[in-house]
Amino acid sequence: MLNTDNTAALKTNRLHRRRLSPWGILIYILLALWALTTMYPFVWVMENSFRQKKLIRSDSFSLPIGDSFTLDNYKTAFSRVDIPGAYRNSLVISCTVTVIVLILAALAAYGMARYTFRGKEVLRGLIIASMMFPAFSTIIPVFRMMFGWNIVNTGSVGLSQLSVILPQIAGNLSFAIVVLMGYMRSIPIELEEAAFLEGYNIYQIIFKIIVPLAKPSFATVAIFTFLWSYNDLFTQMFFLRFKNTFTITRLLNEITSIAGVNYGLMAAAVVLVVVPVLIVYIMLQKNIIKGLTTGALKG
Repeated sequence: MLNTDNTAALKTNRLHRRRLSPWGILIYILLALWALTTMYPFVWVMENSFRQKKLIRSDSFSLPIGDSFTLDNYKTAFSRVDIPGAYRNSLVISCTVTVIVLILAALAAYGMARYTFRGKEVLRGLIIASMMFPAFSTIIPVFRMMFGWNIVNTGSVGLSQLSVILPQIAGNLSFAIVVLMGYMRSIPIELEEAAFLEGYNIYQIIFKIIVPLAKPSFATVAIFTFLWSYNDLFTQMFFLRFKNTFTITRLLNEITSIAGVNYGLMAAAVVLVVVPVLIVYIMLQKNIIKGLTTGALKG
């Protein structure tokens, strides 16, 4: 009987806690309005990508239903430029950057989290400080270095991709090290000591013990690194000069310059670039939130 009363009391308390105060309701209303203002521009672009280009200026806010609906904008986009090739180039660059950043960051973060050596705090400060420098502040020396290596403006797809991959690895590495280092510090060192007694070497400990335990942080780093590489138009503008090397974001910039007043084509190009990013966010948002919050709590 006492257990039943206690259960009922707990349920009542939970219901009371779930009731929103007027201030809480106001916050939710403001957040909903903010979400609408954020989402509406993309919805507007998507609507106009299915509208006849001659109607976009005169009637761009109604739903494209009936005679106004068309797929010509997408057909024009695929006929004028190599969109599948651009997606392929984007995936090659972004996936390569993500894999290399994860490997290098895992090794560096483990060394910073577990080893003590002279200059460790200075090195840690330099890693954090390097995150403060924007890409455009270092692009000139980076371009000169790449030009000296003869991997810029060669016409080779592989070398052009390499000239983008290397700066993007350097640009994402500091963030990855900081996130993984904070999480690795929270992992009990006794697990590593037990693995060492079992005959594991340092690389086996990292990739068989640490990596599985730190999956949320690795997932977060992988997602952000991939998306930052995918959206990095600034670096791609400098190093991708030939059409067969264009990524999807670089191709969007090219379409924008050649489309003129063809707003339907421009809208279709924007949708083709943004939709894959939205799909990644929607499918992996739980991993992003879990990785960031867990790293914040444990780091």
